[in-house]
Amino acid sequence: MNKENHSRLPVMSGKRVLSASSSESINSCSDQQPAQKKMRRVDSDPKMRQTASATGTKWPLPPKRAVAAKLIRHTGAATIAAGPSRGFQKPPIASVAKAAPIAAVGGSRRPAWDLKGKVTDMEGKISNYQRKVKTVAQENESLKESVAKSRQKEAQMTSDLQELHTQLSQYELELAALSGVKEQLAIVSSEKASLEKNLCNLTDEHKVLLGLRESLEAELHSVQTQLSVQASTLSRCQTTLRETQDTVRNLEETVARQTDEIHCGEMERRELHNTIQELKGNIRVFCRVRPLQAGGQSDHIQLPAHDNQALTLAKTEESHIGRSGDTQKSYNFSFDRVFGPSIPQKDVFEEISLLVQSALDGYNVCCFAYGQTGSGKTYTMEGGEMEDMRGVIPRAVQQIFQASKKLREQGWKFTFTASFVEIYNETLRDLLYTGKANKRPEHEIRKSANNEVTVTNLTYQKVNSEDEVCNLIALANQNRSTARTNMNDHSSRSHSVFQLDIEGENSGRDVKCKSSLCLVDLAGSERVQKSQSQGDRFKEMTAINGSLTNLGIVIAALANKESYIPYRNSKLTYLLQSCLGGNSKTLMFVNISPEADSFPETLNSLRFASKVNDCVIGTASANRK
Repeated sequence: MNKENHSRLPVMSGKRVLSASSSESINSCSDQQPAQKKMRRVDSDPKMRQTASATGTKWPLPPKRAVAAKLIRHTGAATIAAGPSRGFQKPPIASVAKAAPIAAVGGSRRPAWDLKGKVTDMEGKISNYQRKVKTVAQENESLKESVAKSRQKEAQMTSDLQELHTQLSQYELELAALSGVKEQLAIVSSEKASLEKNLCNLTDEHKVLLGLRESLEAELHSVQTQLSVQASTLSRCQTTLRETQDTVRNLEETVARQTDEIHCGEMERRELHNTIQELKGNIRVFCRVRPLQAGGQSDHIQLPAHDNQALTLAKTEESHIGRSGDTQKSYNFSFDRVFGPSIPQKDVFEEISLLVQSALDGYNVCCFAYGQTGSGKTYTMEGGEMEDMRGVIPRAVQQIFQASKKLREQGWKFTFTASFVEIYNETLRDLLYTGKANKRPEHEIRKSANNEVTVTNLTYQKVNSEDEVCNLIALANQNRSTARTNMNDHSSRSHSVFQLDIEGENSGRDVKCKSSLCLVDLAGSERVQKSQSQGDRFKEMTAINGSLTNLGIVIAALANKESYIPYRNSKLTYLLQSCLGGNSKTLMFVNISPEADSFPETLNSLRFASKVNDCVIGTASANRK
């Protein structure tokens, strides 16, 4: 028992030494066993052996069992004391005792107590086996590379085989195609025979053509003779052509001279036309009587049949001196033209058509309608939708565009710009504005350095045809302020001003002209007792009557030739400043109602028109450059 215990003590101490110092080497030794298993699996695979024999690689032989047994015997008691590795059985104590005296390889056996030497021997063996394992791993990698190369060669050979099959199929197709060459050769032979036959026919035709050539050469000789004759005729024609060109040149000079004469005649016509308009007066007044709504003739308005410039307003009044008979009081007026109730719109416009023509000649032209509410001002200026009911504004626009087309033949080019503004309660409003009502801009009247009156933030629309202007007029009528009163179901509650700016240029004559055609529809004057206006209507009536009163003050100042003219008293007179007292030809329509209850307003309107007719302003001049 003592011996047995004594022999075990070194083993236990060796176990502690191994567990402390050589655990890493023992673990590496235990890791060799899976590698050995892998090598046995590779060795057992017949495909891998064939690959190795094909590539010429030397396949490593599997380790012998004796080597493994030898490894087990050489580990000694130290290995057993370190603990059994994975898959390794612990030998009995007797076998350990027998294996203890065995010495290292190539030397004498070590004593049982020399555990350190045994460990050293084991570490050497372990490192030796690790080198072998590394070598085997490298050989394994080289074998894998060989297998990969072999597979690449196999793939390459497969692709080459496919290409060979493809070439073989192509060769078979070519062979099939060449089999038909024989048939084509037979066809070509037959075509050759037919071509030879055709060649014989063409040879015969060539001989015929040679005969024709000789005849054509004879004809050519005769044609050359005729050509020489024609050449002499051509020379005579060229001489005649030169004479004709000289005649054409003389005619062109005559046409140019006549064009100059036409231009001079046009300029002279404009001057004579302007002289005639000046003789008629720069401010002309036309009076128009509205028909009765019930039909018939008015009793207190008398129009002489032989005089179209006179008008008599008569009224029967009761006697205030005690006599039983009534007295009749008459008021006689004379204007440039008086239109009765039966005069159509066409005849009214013919009287002012010459005035509208002055706008194309470079003169500023203004035409406005004045009168009480319901007297027919809007109908005179705008008219209705029917052709025979069209008013002054659409007919003037039509004449402007038709005359401009005729003047284009003489080298004139015109540009037209339209604007439409209304004066509502002494506030300017753009009738062509199409934006939001809450974003409507404010407008002010400005006067430039050359005394031209303009309105800020106003819409100026370029127009090229009569239809475009008519569309703008329709838009303005939708935006204009109107309301129902006791005197008129559709009464205009504002003054509207339509202006067409005209710019003309004759580049051939180096002449430019600039003018404006201003057509104004004034709101009607009314009385509170008759219209019974209240609220907004009363405010509108006050603003309308105030502006018309200021218009009368300006007309009176012009008639009296005062040094100061109060144009700035109202927006209306300030806007019409150039038309009333400036460089403009002005026409005023005074519209009167035929009803007996409108006698006071009719009398006031006619008296105001008479003051306008007595005004003498400066002579208008053309705006030419």
